[in-house]
Amino acid sequence: MENDPAQSGETKDELTRILNVERIEDNFFRGIETPSGEGRMFGGQVLGQALMAAMRTAPDDKVNHSLHAYFMRPGDATKPVLYRVERDMDGNSFATRRVIAVQNGQPILNMAASFQVQEKGMDYTTEMPADIPAPENCPNERELADTYADRMPEAFLKFLRADRPIEIRPCSFTAPFSQEPTFGESFRWIRARGTMPKDENLHRSALAYASDFGLLGAALAVHGLTFLSEGLRVASLDHALWIHGEFRMDDWLLFGVESPWTGGGRGLTRGRFFTREGRLVATVSQEGMTRRKTPAGQPAV
Repeated sequence: MENDPAQSGETKDELTRILNVERIEDNFFRGIETPSGEGRMFGGQVLGQALMAAMRTAPDDKVNHSLHAYFMRPGDATKPVLYRVERDMDGNSFATRRVIAVQNGQPILNMAASFQVQEKGMDYTTEMPADIPAPENCPNERELADTYADRMPEAFLKFLRADRPIEIRPCSFTAPFSQEPTFGESFRWIRARGTMPKDENLHRSALAYASDFGLLGAALAVHGLTFLSEGLRVASLDHALWIHGEFRMDDWLLFGVESPWTGGGRGLTRGRFFTREGRLVATVSQEGMTRRKTPAGQPAV
C-alpha cells in the first residue's frame, strides 16, 4: 500500500508552492489560488498561507507555537488571497502578529499568531494510543474509493480520488453511506506528498493547512451524518492550533479527531498530532456551524 500513484508529477511540489506566499509590500503578501480549484477555497489553505505571511515578518530567533483564527466568509478557490500583517509586539521571548486575509475587498479570515524563542522547560506529554496500525497497513483514500466504488456517491468518490497535496490513510473507515453514529476519537495517518524542503516555518505552515482536514466531520459523525447528508449547512467558524515540538510534514503524523459537544447549530471538535515515534507535537480545536435545513417558516435545528 506504500505506493500511491497520486504522488507522481506536480502533486509532489504542490503544498510547498501553495504555501509560499509572495511579498508584494513590507506587510502585504499574496497567496495563490487553489491549483485546479473550483467553488469554495479549502479553509486550511487560507490558514497555512496566513501563517506563512505572519512568519515572513517574525524575528528569525522565534518560531510559531500557536494561532487563533476566525473564518468570516468563504474563500473563492479560483482567486488569489491578499494577506495584511500587523506587527503587534516583538519582545525578548515572544512576538505576536495579526493577519487579515482579503478577497474581493472583503476579509475572509482574521488570525492572531504567537512566536517564541525555543527554550527548555518542564516536559510532560500524554502518550500516543496503543494498537494503532502502521500507515503501511492502512489503505489510502484512493484504495478506499476503489473498494467502495459501487456503493459510494459520485461526489464522495471524486473527493477521495482528488490529487490533494496531503495524503490521508484512515486507521479505520466508516463508509459515507452508513447512518450509524460514531463516537470517540478516530485516527488517520497524514503526510505531505513527496519530500519538502528543510524549513521549519514551511512544515509548521503545512501543519496548519492539514489541521483543517476532518474536524467538522467528527461533529457530524456523532449524529450519524456526513458532509453528503441531505439538508445540512456546514462551515468552519474558528480554529485554534498549538504546536508543541518539531516534526516534519513529509513524515507520517497520527491525527486523532473527536467531537466532545454539539448544540445550538454548532459543533466543537478537537484533535491531536503524534509523530510515528509517539511524541505529541500539536493540538487543534475548531468550532463550526452544523445546521440542518428545515421547511420555510421554521427555525433551523
